[in-house]
Amino acid sequence: MDKLQAEDARYLKRKVKRGSLDVHPTEKALVVQYEVEATILGEMGDPMVGERKECQKIIRLKSLNANTDITTLARRVVEECRLIHPSKLPEVEQLLFYLQNRKKPGNDKQEKHSPRDLTPFEGMELDEEANINCIDDYVELLYEDIPEKVRGATLILHLARNPDNLEELLQNETALGALARVLREDWKQSVDMATTIIYVFFCFSSFSQFHGLVTHYKIGALCMNITEHELKRYDLWQDELQKKKKDPDNQNVKKEHEKALKKYQGLLSKQEQLLRVALYLLLNLAEDTRTELKMRNKNIVHMLVKTLDREDEELLVLVVSFLKKLSIFLENKNDMAETHAVEKLARLLACDHENLLNTTLRLLLNLSFDTGLRSQMVQAGLIHKLSLMLADEKQGQLCMCILYHISVDDRFKSMFAYTDCIPQLMKMLFECGESHMEPELISFCINLAANKRNAQVICEGNGLKMLMKRGLKLKDVLIMKMIRNLSQHDGPTKNLFIDYVGDLAAQIGAEEREEYVIECLGTLANLTIPDLDWELVLKEYNLVPYLKDHLKPGSAEDDLILEVVIMIGTVSMDDSCAATMAKSGIIPALIELLNEAPAYLIDLMHDKNAEIRKVCNNTLDIIAEYDKECERKIQSEKFRWHNSQWLEMVENRAMGDDGEPFMFGDDGEAFMHNGDILERPDLFYTAGIHGGREADILERPDLFYTGGRHSGETRPLLHRSYTWREGGRHSGETRPLLHRRYTWREGGMEGGRHSGET
Repeated sequence: MDKLQAEDARYLKRKVKRGSLDVHPTEKALVVQYEVEATILGEMGDPMVGERKECQKIIRLKSLNANTDITTLARRVVEECRLIHPSKLPEVEQLLFYLQNRKKPGNDKQEKHSPRDLTPFEGMELDEEANINCIDDYVELLYEDIPEKVRGATLILHLARNPDNLEELLQNETALGALARVLREDWKQSVDMATTIIYVFFCFSSFSQFHGLVTHYKIGALCMNITEHELKRYDLWQDELQKKKKDPDNQNVKKEHEKALKKYQGLLSKQEQLLRVALYLLLNLAEDTRTELKMRNKNIVHMLVKTLDREDEELLVLVVSFLKKLSIFLENKNDMAETHAVEKLARLLACDHENLLNTTLRLLLNLSFDTGLRSQMVQAGLIHKLSLMLADEKQGQLCMCILYHISVDDRFKSMFAYTDCIPQLMKMLFECGESHMEPELISFCINLAANKRNAQVICEGNGLKMLMKRGLKLKDVLIMKMIRNLSQHDGPTKNLFIDYVGDLAAQIGAEEREEYVIECLGTLANLTIPDLDWELVLKEYNLVPYLKDHLKPGSAEDDLILEVVIMIGTVSMDDSCAATMAKSGIIPALIELLNEAPAYLIDLMHDKNAEIRKVCNNTLDIIAEYDKECERKIQSEKFRWHNSQWLEMVENRAMGDDGEPFMFGDDGEAFMHNGDILERPDLFYTAGIHGGREADILERPDLFYTGGRHSGETRPLLHRSYTWREGGRHSGETRPLLHRRYTWREGGMEGGRHSGET
């Protein structure tokens, strides 16, 4: 029957039914929907087989701009496209008018997208609708020539963009394997094909549960290789353009350069689409830190920093977002320092793209924790650029945080005085009124106040007056800390504080918070002004009893005691005040407090800060010269520190596995007692050392100081070498004390002959 019908089929009837009109979502184009109905007719004209198919046609309007005559263009479109009936001319005009006034892609609408929202790109459009049931036909296209491969990959991409299809595509290993093979073998032959196939796998990478699939086909490694290759191509294009630009006066050369530039711009647009898709996929895969480490080993940071030279804002948002994610790891941060990423990021601060600007500032904030990168920021002129952005409601907070980190370094504090930063900060400070103040704002101001030039700018006009008013009224500790920093600078700034001495002195009392009193007292202690009558201040505000009571050890926090001591030093420069202090009994209290200093310094002897350790060691050396009791404690502590590992080993080995001592003397008494190991000098010296005299380690300061007592250089006992003798003569052999091998016999160590048992 089928054979008969095939023979009877003689005619094919095709009918096109016009559909709706609409605008393209991203491009300057009209989309025409239509339906094709194909019918096979027999000899008698009766229909035998019929089929309908929905299609669409895209009419691109490249010449459409703000000056285009809409009426003329609409008439031309209707005349050239048979799918649009002439009666729809007014509708075409309306759509063209909408396209003419629609904002360009990349403006506000697209800026609201998150960095991972990968928008469609040129070349993804199709004249047919992809169907999941036809996936095998699409795979067959992947085995044809490049144009068919591109078409097949694009059809599969349209399926993959729908998350509902991903599970079904996942089961089709043939399709995914074919895509991976084509990408691996032919990616250099077509940028469009490579972009489309990577986009398919990007759709999978958007979901963590599919990352194993992407890794299985090694798409991440391929993307790394493709990105590296495209960056090298970009460099070659730049070199070629520069060569053709050498002789601008030559018309032939000029035309050749313009032609090459036009071609380059087309290639660059496609390349940036490819880079964008590839880097998005890598960013998704980098959620796994192990995968991120592999990328780092293949120089992903260098590639990303190199891409910062591009102009495409959407690509830059992606690259900066990727760098921000990588910057939380030390190794990646160091790579960014080596590649001078800060210099390239500084260029992006002038852009109008809100998302790009925000992401760039967040990356700079991450990098600003590093001292070296802060120096690069200053060299790149970021202080001035960020200061101008402080008033920006959306980006001002990030700018302030970065500037705060820069202000931590004393080398850069003075640079703020030559920008608009300080006036802007003072304005923001006073606008707070009595409301809560952002901690970043006041912390930044405290840092800047530590510089003399900045302090002068801050105090200009009513600056100091307004600060004092807020600090004293609200009892604001942080404002008072800023004022205290301002008061430490000699010159005209310090003289401004004379009017506020009484207000500050009135705050010193037991009823106020201790941290608030510390700042007020510290500010007064900084006012070393010759014309100031301190005796009158002490009497009027009855400060002497307060100062005396807070000199006792343990009476207050160390910070408050320190400020009390500094305050006493400041007022004692006045002869009458010094006499008053002496009569009040403060001198014995100071002496008693001084006796506590060695213990405090010993605690700081092993501080992490090298400068603190240095000062403490020098101070302890001076104390040891004049106080024999302290000298013993200091030497003991130094010995413990230098030989801590050995002491721990000896103490741990002093007990056997059964909990009993295993080191015994002649009478069975354990060598290691429950007492302090440092009280057992016999463990360190034997009769074999220099004449047989057994010395107490704590009475041998020369073992700590080379070249005599207190030379300033300390050496651990374990590193010292001694000359040993046997039988009363020096053998000339020098061995470390604790590495000495002894030969033992019953009753002690053999004096002249070895028994063979060690």
